[in-house]
Amino acid sequence: MSIPFPIYRAAVAALLVAMGFPSWATDPLTLVEAQRIAVGRSRQLLAQDALTTAAREQGVAAGQLPDPVLKLGIDNLPANGPDRLSLTRDFMTMRRIGVMQEIPRLEKRQLRAEKFERDAQRVQAQRQLTLANVQQGTALAWLDRYYAQAQRELLQQQIEETRLQVQAADSAFRTNRGSQADVFAARAAVIALQDRLSQIDRQSRSASLMLARWVGAADAERPLAGTPQWQSTPLHDDVLNEHLERHPELLVISAEIEAAETEARLAQADKKADISVEASYAQRGPAFSNMLSIGVSIPLQWDQKNRQNRELGAKLAMVDEARARYEDMLRKNEAEVRVLLNEWQTGKDRLVRYRDELIPTARQRSEATLTAYRIGKSDLAAGLSARRDEIEVRMQALSLEMETARSWAQLNFLIPDHGRATIAREQP
Repeated sequence: MSIPFPIYRAAVAALLVAMGFPSWATDPLTLVEAQRIAVGRSRQLLAQDALTTAAREQGVAAGQLPDPVLKLGIDNLPANGPDRLSLTRDFMTMRRIGVMQEIPRLEKRQLRAEKFERDAQRVQAQRQLTLANVQQGTALAWLDRYYAQAQRELLQQQIEETRLQVQAADSAFRTNRGSQADVFAARAAVIALQDRLSQIDRQSRSASLMLARWVGAADAERPLAGTPQWQSTPLHDDVLNEHLERHPELLVISAEIEAAETEARLAQADKKADISVEASYAQRGPAFSNMLSIGVSIPLQWDQKNRQNRELGAKLAMVDEARARYEDMLRKNEAEVRVLLNEWQTGKDRLVRYRDELIPTARQRSEATLTAYRIGKSDLAAGLSARRDEIEVRMQALSLEMETARSWAQLNFLIPDHGRATIAREQP
C-alpha cells in the first residue's frame, strides 16, 4: 500500500525533528552569528579560562604558611657493649618526636600570592587577545565569502545577458543582418565570463574553508545574509591613543610588567631571612628524666652581594625589558592602526568615485555602444568590449569594497566585542 505524499513528507519532517536535525540548518549566516559561533567553539578560550583558575588557586596556596614538618627519631642509641640497641638502659638514649615550622615573612607570602594573581591577569589579557583574534579572523573569512558571493552574482547576471546576445547575433547572422564574427565574439565573451566565474568559485570555496575553521564545516556552508556595516568605525584620530591603551597585545605586556615588578619586590623581600622554629619531646628510660627541646633556625645570608643582590638585579632587568617591549609594541600598533585607518578612509573615498562617476560612465558607454550596434552603426565586438569594461569596473568596485571592509574589520575588532562573547557563552 502506498503512502500519500503529504503524509510521507510530514513523517519525514517529524523524524528529522526527533533526530535533532537543526531547524536553522538552511537559515542565512550573519556576521554577528558567525562570530558568536566562533567564540563558542574556541578551545583556546576555554584553555585560558582554566589557566586563570589554576593561577588563582595557586595564589591562595602561596599565601599560606608552609606545612609543618613532623620529626621522629632516636638519639644516642648504644651501638655495642652490654646496652647494645637498648632504648632504656643508657641515660643518653632518647626517643624523640618533634615538629618544625618554617615561618616566611608575611610580606613574602603576600607577594608570592600576588605573583600568581599577576599571572592570572596576564592569562586574562591573553584571553582578550585570543577573543579579538577569533572575532577578527571570523569577520575577515565571512567578508571574503560575502564578496565572492557578490562577485559571482554579478558575473552570473552578465553571463545570462551575454548568452542572449549570442542568440541575437546568431539570429542576425542567419538572416544576413549580422556577421559570423559577431557570433564568435559573443561566444568568446561567454567563455571568458565562465572562466572568470570559475576563479570566483575557487575563491568562494577557499573562503568557505577558512570560515569553517572558525564556525565549523556545517555552518560555513550556510548562505550569508546581512550587509557589513563597514562605512563607520568608532576608531578615529581623537580617540586613537585611548583605544590603543586597551589593545589586547599591550594589555598582555602591561600584565607582564606588573608581574615582573612583583617578582622584583619579592626578590627585595628575600634579602631579609626567614626563620624556622622547632620543638621536640624526648623520652628516656624510666630511671631518667624526659627532655624538651626548642630551637630557632635562621639562614645566614653571608654573601648577599653575589646572591640576593644579583637575583634582585636580574628581576629589575626583567622589568626594564618588559617596559621596553611595551613601548616598542605601542609604536608598532599605532603605525599599523594609522595605516589601516588611511586605507579604510581612502577606500571609502574611492568607492564614492566609483559609485558616482566610474560606474555610471562605463554603463553609459556600454549602452551607447550596444545601441550603435542595434542600429547598424557598430559591430557587436565593440559593444561586447564596452560591456566587458563595464563589468570590469563593477568588479573593481566590489574588490575595492572588500578591501575597505577588511580594513574596517581589522579596526573594528582590534579590541574584542564583549557583547558577542557574553551572548555566545550564554548559549546552551
